[in-house]
Amino acid sequence: MPFEKIDYTDGDVALAGWLARPAGTPRGAVLVLPTIMNRAPPTDRRAEMLADAGYVALIADFYGEPVRDFEHVMQLANELRATPESYRARVRAGLAALTGHPSAQGLKTATIGYCMGGQAALELARDGADILLAASFHGLLDTAKPAATIKPRILVCHGDADPMVPREQVLAFWQEMDTAGANWHFHSYANVKHGFTDPESDSRGMDAIAYDVSADRQSWAALMGLLDEVFG
Repeated sequence: MPFEKIDYTDGDVALAGWLARPAGTPRGAVLVLPTIMNRAPPTDRRAEMLADAGYVALIADFYGEPVRDFEHVMQLANELRATPESYRARVRAGLAALTGHPSAQGLKTATIGYCMGGQAALELARDGADILLAASFHGLLDTAKPAATIKPRILVCHGDADPMVPREQVLAFWQEMDTAGANWHFHSYANVKHGFTDPESDSRGMDAIAYDVSADRQSWAALMGLLDEVFG
C-alpha cells in the first residue's frame, strides 16, 4: 500500500507523517504513534491494517530527524519527554496534521501507539484531546502529569512479564484512571514481555522483549472491537 507523505510542524520543528487511506469511504481516522525508534516496518504494517479495515491512518513523527542508533534515539526521546507540555504538544501536532488533512475532514478520531507510542497515546488522552479512543500496546503507563479527567475510551494491552512496566506502575495507572473517571479496558497477558506485537522482537537480542502470537492476535481483536463500538 502506498503511503502519502504529510509535512507538518510542531513550533519550529519540521515533521513528516505518513498517511494510509482506505479503498472506500472511511469509517474514521486513526493517529498511529510509533515506538521509540520512530517510523519502522511494524508501524507501517499497522497503518496498512487500519486502512484495510476502513480507517484513514497517519503515522506520526516524534523527532523530525533520522534515528542513527539506540544511543541517539534515547537522547531524542529524553529531550522530547523533558516536560509533559512539550511531549503532548508534539503528539497534538500529529493529531492536527491528521484531522486537517482533506481525507480526514469531519471524521471522528482515535489514536493508537506502541511502546513509547502507547505512552504518547495515553498522554494525548490525559491532555483532553478530542478523540474517541486512546489505545496502548505494550506502552509505558507512567506520566509526569496525571490526568484530572479522561474523556476518550481507554484500551491498554499489556504483557504481564514486561519489565519496563512493573505491576507497581500498572496499579498506579489503574488508580489514575479511576480518579479521572475514565472508561478503561485493561488487557493483561500472562508471561508476555514487552514488544509482543512485533514478530521481529525475538531477533533483537534483548531479554525484555519477545513476540507473542496469541497476545498479538488478541490485542488487535480488542482494538477492532472497540473501534467498531466507538465509531459505530
